[in-house]
Amino acid sequence: MFLLRRVMALYMMAELSSVIGSMSPSSINQERQALLHSGWWNDYQNISSDHCHWPGIFCNEAGSVTYIYSGSMKIPSSKELLWIVNLNITAFPNLVNLDLSGMGLRGSIPTEIGSLTNLTSLVLSNNRLQGSIPPTLGRLEKLVHLYLHSNQIEGHIPEELGNLSRLELLQLSHNKISGLLPPKLLEMDQMSSLNLSSNQLCGSIPLKTMRCPFASIVDLSHNLFNGNITSQIGCVHDLNLSHNFLDGEIPFLFTWSSELSRLDLSYNNLSGKVHKELASLSYINLSYNSFDFSQNLNSVSEVPNYCFFHEDSLINDHRMPNFTYCHLLNQTNAQTRKSKLVIMLIVLPIIFFNLLLLLSILYFSRSTKNGDLFSIWNYDGKIAFEDIIEATEDFDLKYCIGTGAYGSVYRAQLPSGNIVALKKLHRVESQNPSFDKSFRNEVKMLTEIRHKNIVKLHGFCLHNRCMFLVYQYMERGSLFYILNNEVEAKELNWSKRVNVIKGMAQALSYMHHDCTTPIVHRDVTSSNVLLNSQLEACVSDFGTARLLDPDSSNQTLVVGTYGYIAPELAYTLSVTEKCDVYSFGVVALEMLMGKHPRELISSLSNPTTQNMLVSDLLDSRLPLPLQKDAPDIDLVVNIALSCLCSKPNLRPSMQQVAEKLSSFKLQMPFHEVSIHQVIGQDIF
Repeated sequence: MFLLRRVMALYMMAELSSVIGSMSPSSINQERQALLHSGWWNDYQNISSDHCHWPGIFCNEAGSVTYIYSGSMKIPSSKELLWIVNLNITAFPNLVNLDLSGMGLRGSIPTEIGSLTNLTSLVLSNNRLQGSIPPTLGRLEKLVHLYLHSNQIEGHIPEELGNLSRLELLQLSHNKISGLLPPKLLEMDQMSSLNLSSNQLCGSIPLKTMRCPFASIVDLSHNLFNGNITSQIGCVHDLNLSHNFLDGEIPFLFTWSSELSRLDLSYNNLSGKVHKELASLSYINLSYNSFDFSQNLNSVSEVPNYCFFHEDSLINDHRMPNFTYCHLLNQTNAQTRKSKLVIMLIVLPIIFFNLLLLLSILYFSRSTKNGDLFSIWNYDGKIAFEDIIEATEDFDLKYCIGTGAYGSVYRAQLPSGNIVALKKLHRVESQNPSFDKSFRNEVKMLTEIRHKNIVKLHGFCLHNRCMFLVYQYMERGSLFYILNNEVEAKELNWSKRVNVIKGMAQALSYMHHDCTTPIVHRDVTSSNVLLNSQLEACVSDFGTARLLDPDSSNQTLVVGTYGYIAPELAYTLSVTEKCDVYSFGVVALEMLMGKHPRELISSLSNPTTQNMLVSDLLDSRLPLPLQKDAPDIDLVVNIALSCLCSKPNLRPSMQQVAEKLSSFKLQMPFHEVSIHQVIGQDIF
């Protein structure tokens, strides 16, 4: 389980301006008395008379408490003080964030919390709370985050929670909650993560009323749900329904929704045939069900659907698929293909000769200056070559927009009006076998992968006279260039910087986890991240990329750029996905700091560095992040530092990184949080 530690940052001054002026000294004194009466600060000596300076207490400009954070407090030494009712909640009308997680509190959730109309985040997780969830929580119209997981809460989920129109994250897992799942919880517009796992919820899941698309992550595992599942499960990106009592067949999903990427239906009573389309998901687990894995004996050549799955996704003690049959079938089909190949070798030359004759007639009857990029694919540069020579005036220097290790990049506007980038291998380097191999490797990699955050290869020309690649043109150039340009760096504000980091993470996650054979980039740097006109990121330069062979040690010469190379490559020479993870961490910090973080990385073990405030690390050319960006900045710092762990096996995977960046919120009091405190938030 992930350690879910969510804290909302204190940047609500503008929203609270309407109530600041109404706070009287007596009201503020009531807040102070309520804090004193709780006894939770009894263990502090020489504590300030101003409660706004107490550990874990944050106030607005009028001196009214807006944030109570247990993460900065000592847990009271006396167990008699660990009752949640000791704190008079009603004394804090301006409370925006209440986090009492991990204190070991006992008792029931106070119904009075429903009167805190300004509350946006309520975190009571990892305590010993009992009783039921009070329906009054449904009155908290501004609530965005609700975390009640890891307690001993019983009873039903109140339908009133479905009234929380702003709720984005609901975490009720690891309790004793029973009863039916309220349909309104699956209809909420803003929901991004719903976790009700490890409870005693029962009945059918009200999927028919689910909004589509729904949340990014839904976890209903380890409950007592029964009944059928419907095609609406395709409305969720990451869905876990494992360890329930679901039955019936899996509906066909791919005619109706493309949202689904990860699906776990293991440990249920599902039956029928498995659809081979499910095997294309980035993660699928159908183990321990009652599927029908029988073969169609009338069709020797027909491949059963289960043959498209990895064996570990269909594990079953009693009804394992006959994967041996799959292997035999593949061999039989291979022999059939050989027979067909002999026939084709006779027929194809005849067809090819006629086709070549027809193409020759068509070729000489049309103009070559059509600027059709795809002709480059089909004709290896012969048709569009003249267009490119003309557009760049034979690669004149005035069209050159950059120079790399083995080539130069040119901007070219084709007759069609399309603008492309051309990477041309220098003539001297083209004679060097290593440069030629790198150039051809880039073609190989980019013709096999397609992702919105990986630069698109439109075509190539691998001719002895001239070798070049035709790329999607990225108007804003490299991330390195922008960060080193005073004007453009200011345009790249915090939200845009976070989006660039998310784009990089998604690209690397795709390469590592969604390709048939994992691909390691090996040279992830700020120079190899390109931005388009909307400042959206694409990873580029795959000259050193490498396919990982699961049956080899993947040893290699050290390649990459100094300052971004993972430290283990110096002594193992073994390349893994975790090498890219380390480089990603460097670039993520570089993005936030506005410069390469080499000094920070070298001193991370130093207590002085760990006590530095996160806000002191950030690029001084930008104002400090506002409320909406601060949680994302804290999260990126946490993830980046996790990626820089010296032990590769302790670094997160890029898939974990991408998922956290898309759905997790790490909220802390930004202006006061240190590097040490951020590292202490265990999110992986």
